[in-house]
Amino acid sequence: MDRYDCRREVDEAICYDQLCEQFNRDDVDEVAELITDVLCTTRSTMRVGGETLPAAQVKDRFLRLDLSHLEYVFDCLRRNTTQIRNIRAYLLTALYNAPVTISNYYQAEVQHDFGL
Repeated sequence: MDRYDCRREVDEAICYDQLCEQFNRDDVDEVAELITDVLCTTRSTMRVGGETLPAAQVKDRFLRLDLSHLEYVFDCLRRNTTQIRNIRAYLLTALYNAPVTISNYYQAEVQHDFGL
């Protein structure tokens, strides 16, 4: 698949138009391009969260990203108050971890909101 087709599939998977209604289009474009970069890489490994991981493992996780994961990542970015020195590395890590942390994040939010 060429890069153009890959980006089209990414936009469809993350509900690009809907995300652009909620968040800044430039921010959504940057994240969609980063996801496309990961899915189109020909490297055998990738550095994510300070670890060198097999590119196939990273691609598999990125293929699972959808609208809810991107909303979660953008929400986390909004709430972040610390300086991010390498935004690309930060976003790679946040996107990679999103499918495995989203449920616990929202559970913690609910518990906090209801004082549980």
